[in-house]
Amino acid sequence: MRFLRRNSTTATDDPETEGPDGGEEVEPQTRGYTPGKGRATPKRREAEAKRRGPVAPPPRTTREALKRNKELRKANPVSKEDRRAAAKERRERMAAGDDRYLLPRDRGPVKAYVRDVVDSRRHLVGLFMPLAVLVFAGMLMPPGIQQIATLAFMLLLILMIVEGILTGRRVSKQTRAKFPNETIKGMSIGWYAFIRASQIRKLRMPKPRIQIGDPVS
Repeated sequence: MRFLRRNSTTATDDPETEGPDGGEEVEPQTRGYTPGKGRATPKRREAEAKRRGPVAPPPRTTREALKRNKELRKANPVSKEDRRAAAKERRERMAAGDDRYLLPRDRGPVKAYVRDVVDSRRHLVGLFMPLAVLVFAGMLMPPGIQQIATLAFMLLLILMIVEGILTGRRVSKQTRAKFPNETIKGMSIGWYAFIRASQIRKLRMPKPRIQIGDPVS
């Protein structure tokens, strides 16, 4: 009986089980509990942006763009020889058809195949630029020669348009047969082939990989 009475006495007299006023028990806090901060944790990108400071607005004029470019060059000094060497390397890689240096419109095996198909033939539309120069020179001639030059230019222009449409259809058909699993848009591929064919062969970029008359694989 004394043992039971002693235990009951110690249980009721323990100050840790009583509340601040000696009443109800207060639940102890769980170890490792961290109270809320009251705000969301910022993302890594936002934190880095705050450390770097505000982003400068884009230049509004050409003079401002040149001034900012000059400041960047001062901050990252690079010799003219290094810049020329880097630019030369980019042009060489682009001319060779390296996808890492090509424009987005020229990348991929589909566009490379289209260029090969166009470069394997001669095209009347490729004479557009030289013909435009001749027509401009003909405008300085007497009126009779001007009329003949204008008529010839219009006739050749119509033939070029017809050839461009036929070339676009032919190239689109061959491209679909070559890449059956790719989504080939006839209008996009046809226009790309027309633009490629209208350029002078020596000025095409990337440079032609095959000669005229060679088979396209």
